[in-house]
Amino acid sequence: MPANNSAHRAPIARQDQGADPYAWLQARDTPEVLAYLQAENAYQEALLADQAPLREQLFQEIKGRILETDLSLPSPWGPWLYYTRTTAGDEYPRHYRCPRPADDSNTVDQAQEQLLLDPNALANHGFLSLGTFSISQDHRLLAYSLDTTGDEVYTLYVKDLASGAITELPFEDCDGSMTWANDSQTLFFAELDDTHRPWRLMRHRLGQDGADLVFEEPDGRFFLHCYRASSERQLVLLLNSKTTSEAWVLDAETPQAEFTCLAPRVEGHEYFADHGQLDGQWRWFIRSNQDGINFALFHAPADHVPTRAQWQVLVPHSDTVMLEGLSLNATALSLSLREGGLPIIEVRPQGLAAYRVELPDAAYSLYVQDSLEFSSTRIRLRYESLNRPAQVRQLDLHTGAQHVLKQTPVLGPFEADDYVSQRLWATAGDGTQVPISLVRRRTDLDRPVPLYLYGYGAYGESLDPWFSHARLSLLERGVGFAIAHVRGGGELGEAWYRAGKQEHKQNTFDDFIACAEHLIAEGVTTADRLAISGGSAGGLLIGAVLNQRPELFRAAIAEVPFVDVLNTMLDPELPLTVTEYDEWGNPQEPDVHARIKAYAPYENVKAQAYPALLVVAGYNDSRVQYWEAAKWVARLRTRKTDDNLLLLKTEMGAGHGGMSGRYQGLRDVALEYAFVFGEMGILERGSLASS
Repeated sequence: MPANNSAHRAPIARQDQGADPYAWLQARDTPEVLAYLQAENAYQEALLADQAPLREQLFQEIKGRILETDLSLPSPWGPWLYYTRTTAGDEYPRHYRCPRPADDSNTVDQAQEQLLLDPNALANHGFLSLGTFSISQDHRLLAYSLDTTGDEVYTLYVKDLASGAITELPFEDCDGSMTWANDSQTLFFAELDDTHRPWRLMRHRLGQDGADLVFEEPDGRFFLHCYRASSERQLVLLLNSKTTSEAWVLDAETPQAEFTCLAPRVEGHEYFADHGQLDGQWRWFIRSNQDGINFALFHAPADHVPTRAQWQVLVPHSDTVMLEGLSLNATALSLSLREGGLPIIEVRPQGLAAYRVELPDAAYSLYVQDSLEFSSTRIRLRYESLNRPAQVRQLDLHTGAQHVLKQTPVLGPFEADDYVSQRLWATAGDGTQVPISLVRRRTDLDRPVPLYLYGYGAYGESLDPWFSHARLSLLERGVGFAIAHVRGGGELGEAWYRAGKQEHKQNTFDDFIACAEHLIAEGVTTADRLAISGGSAGGLLIGAVLNQRPELFRAAIAEVPFVDVLNTMLDPELPLTVTEYDEWGNPQEPDVHARIKAYAPYENVKAQAYPALLVVAGYNDSRVQYWEAAKWVARLRTRKTDDNLLLLKTEMGAGHGGMSGRYQGLRDVALEYAFVFGEMGILERGSLASS
């Protein structure tokens, strides 16, 4: 049960006059703000102090399931195998390579391996995020980037792999991307503007001072990104907003030349370019929505920059199947499709019949993890489900034969068949059928169980079912886990995404509520045993449904929650605001202002009872500023009418993704699970106290 908070006084934030009484919390680094955040952290620690033994138990049991010393599946490239190795006690994997075996196997020769990068030494026990890790085409140099604060601003480095000499490049405000040209001397990288948007592409030649400006994108809605095409023969500069894109291309052999526009931007036209071969001829492959919202695939000649009139349909648009992406090899292309809410890989070998990859589960996650070398006739797929650990499967593109190369181990007692993975469908108020992925113990199918329900629902992102070592600590204690695949995500195609954005955003919240009601009505759980969770835009989802239907839930977790959405979207000087107009709308427009204000969690906190709530923020978060969570919690403290826990934890040395390092990540999960168990009265594995 919840800890007794009578002996501890919750911090009460000062309220100023004006429309936003807690706006003063946005004054970063001021003594008053730091004191308030530290007081909230101390309060959270005090009220959850009695859970410390449970947190440690959870940490140890989760860690005990993970093979702490392990080797990644090596990737062959040229004369080398590249791979990582994790070692017990280390927060980060080390990066290695060894000579490629003559038999083309994946066998690592430790006697000849070279250590390329050790992030553990670079982190020095602080925050560390490795951005780019990119080997030059001649395999002599390593380009990598590091973020040491969590603010997603990176420092760029180049390492000579023969001598070990490291050069820090003298550039600031970098997004961390680094792309090699084929001369192995020229690097392209992106710079951030004042709103944290990649907006300039720069070109740097090793050994020379400074960098040349290659491209500048003035439209604040557009992000800039440079990448190598599958063929390794072309560089692609992609400019894209939430609704429109434009690609510029450059021969990778001539990095000093100018990029050429593949197709000028037209509002609403999204297209994504790659370069490869079709029937032995070099072609451009273009995934475009010009024929319909679910995208079609076109090809065009590559001996010159083609016009849109020269695009020829290769895979036509479908009203029922979403074309999400493609992977190119010299003699086959692999389509990433989505149909009926599930991911599908369709392979089209040149000169042979197309086929779809067959898989054993009804609900799962599947994607092309590694297309290997362009000349390869094999690719690697990553496959997992809620009750099945991730597998890396090798697929022979020509025959369709699959071979499991590696399965993520689960140490200790574990049987996938002890748990049942299901796909359910809830009915929203407007009649829409909303999918739910659910996993629970086989022995719990005939009775209500405590349930952890997760949601996101934004940007067209798909939450395909995934396996989690940590989640077994829920399942072993009789807690089920479910994902609500609400509108705003991409699970059922582009139309599903569009039905949960802009003026349709309320559908996201209605869908989540419908999923919760369905799970209760079907006897899967009860309202007093239902915990919900979401992060970032999923935190907005959690905040909104807590305001609208608080009685449905026992507890909630909101991680880096986007809850001050109206004030954030009204401030174009904040990072990423302008680029978000296509997702949420521009509240400078009166109708959009009213629409956002109607659901924004911060504005809609009411004098009502709320479930127990744990809110986690990152002080260095550049995507969702720390003050969104702090202001929301401050307002909840003064308006809610219950005595349930309301806790704010601000990670003072972390960003949007939380603390870095695998062990710290496990401790964060242990904190959240212990909070949920405390609210549910769950004492030990398989044991429930009366709630």
